[in-house]
Amino acid sequence: MGHQNLWFSHPRKYGPGSRSCRVCSNHHGLIRKYGLNMCRRCFREYAADIGFKKV
Repeated sequence: MGHQNLWFSHPRKYGPGSRSCRVCSNHHGLIRKYGLNMCRRCFREYAADIGFKKV
């Protein structure tokens, strides 16, 4: 088995590795609530555009 066959060969159907940010493809700090699927950094950048307001 060469390197290309081993790279990303582990199944990713569930868990944090299976989900990524829709903006930057990051796997860390993901906000899944309301189907956002954005990392917290991108959420802070786009929150006002989406319609979220600070109270």
